[in-house]
Amino acid sequence: MIVIRGATTIAQDEPQEIKSAVKELLDQIVSRNKITRDSIMSIVFSSTSDIHSYYPAKAAREAGFETSSLFSAQEPEIEGGLKLCIRAMLFVEQNITPHHVFLRGARALRKDLADKMNIAIDGPAGSGKSTIAKLLARDYNILYLDTGAMYRACALKALETGVDLEREEGFVDLMRELALDIVYEDGAQKTMLDGRDVSEEIRQPRVSMAASTVSKHACVRMKMVEKQREIAGKISCVIDGRDIGTVVLPDADFKFFLTASPDVRAKRRYDEMTAKGYEVDFNVLKEDILARDKQDSTRAIAPLRQADDAVLIDTSSMTIDEVLAEMKRRIQEKI
Repeated sequence: MIVIRGATTIAQDEPQEIKSAVKELLDQIVSRNKITRDSIMSIVFSSTSDIHSYYPAKAAREAGFETSSLFSAQEPEIEGGLKLCIRAMLFVEQNITPHHVFLRGARALRKDLADKMNIAIDGPAGSGKSTIAKLLARDYNILYLDTGAMYRACALKALETGVDLEREEGFVDLMRELALDIVYEDGAQKTMLDGRDVSEEIRQPRVSMAASTVSKHACVRMKMVEKQREIAGKISCVIDGRDIGTVVLPDADFKFFLTASPDVRAKRRYDEMTAKGYEVDFNVLKEDILARDKQDSTRAIAPLRQADDAVLIDTSSMTIDEVLAEMKRRIQEKI
């Protein structure tokens, strides 16, 4: 018999949060150790004193772990200890080398997992990069840095000042005087341009297309890459873009390249824009995406391409949850 240890954290003491976290933790342990549920003799849970709304053992039973004996205990309050944490010990009737699994904020409990890590996600427009990056950052309790928003802000500034998007000369002074700040409030990134929040404004189609043009200029990329590397060098983060794994963070701990068919990506962008109240044409969006694909992949500076060591995932027929689960499985394997 062996013992496999695991731990995870939740965002708040709420039944659904506990159910989701326990299922994810146990599924990861089963997958990482290549064991069967029937081989699990018993599971002992302990939760920190700030968790009251639901028993982890009950969550495990509801997640399908029906053949194991289950037990839940509450830990005493420890000053300075990790908050909202659920720990598990699985007693398994198999002769294997155990791989312990620590997810979300519980990574801090393992010194070998507590070091700074960077996750790079690249891919074309509409492939789901930003959505997945935000979810990964949330689940691993690390920073999500929206690099695309930084380039979009540069494009918006150029559009507002009338700078010729095709000529780099006009961007040299613009970059020198650019008042761009990234502010994090309540776990979300706000893009501030000249002191105003432009987080929504930069998502307009015209700004998106302009951002692709603006990003090809060397002076713009140098300025943005410098800022991105500075942030990633200090703290753990998830960064998405088009050249993160190849140029910005070539030594990132984990690299992914997400893609999807043009029709699927256009539909996603259409749904996103209409949900926000914008009137858009699907065919025009698809043409814009195809044009942007060509422009991004053929530009002279840092073109869009998959890093040699990046994991390729086609998201065309996958749900967000499926993509997220696959990426976390890959990360856990490497850990």
